[in-house]
Amino acid sequence: MEMSVEIVGHAPAFVMVAETAADVAVREALLDRAMGPKRRKKSSEKLRRGRRPSEGLAFVARDASGTVAGTVRLWDVTLGEGGKAALLLGPLAVDPSLKSAGIGSALMRHAIAEAARLGHAAILLVGDAPYYGRFGFSAARTGSLAMPGPYERHRLLALELVEGALDGVHGTLKAAGRKLKAQELTSAA
Repeated sequence: MEMSVEIVGHAPAFVMVAETAADVAVREALLDRAMGPKRRKKSSEKLRRGRRPSEGLAFVARDASGTVAGTVRLWDVTLGEGGKAALLLGPLAVDPSLKSAGIGSALMRHAIAEAARLGHAAILLVGDAPYYGRFGFSAARTGSLAMPGPYERHRLLALELVEGALDGVHGTLKAAGRKLKAQELTSAA
């Protein structure tokens, strides 16, 4: 499913589309520019390493010329040992030269809508509550959950796509989902 966004005052509209294999190098370069080299040390990265994004939940924003202007991916996780399935969102990044153009918000809305359409029950992320709160994320349901490795507890946020999806969840998030194939591991490094 594709979503177009007309950014008021900006000539090119942006289109949210499924990420392709050809986008990988461009996405990685964009993440490096937007987040810096320390991005690979984050706790969320431990849950992504060696895995593929959740089926159908890796998106890029392209401008009118087809250039990747932003990216977001969602990953399969379980909530604690043998716990419920959920998604971990991240990283969300927009080319630094295009900040405040609405691309990040459009990517978030698109990712949430697609996750709901595909039947997922909850999305978690580590991020700033003032930004992600406008999409319905909060720390209200994450108190008994933890990330592997260091993180700031108040930044572990969740959004229930299905009411009650986070009832009774506890423990440390664990990676789930599809593993990368050997050739993908070498090109992702």
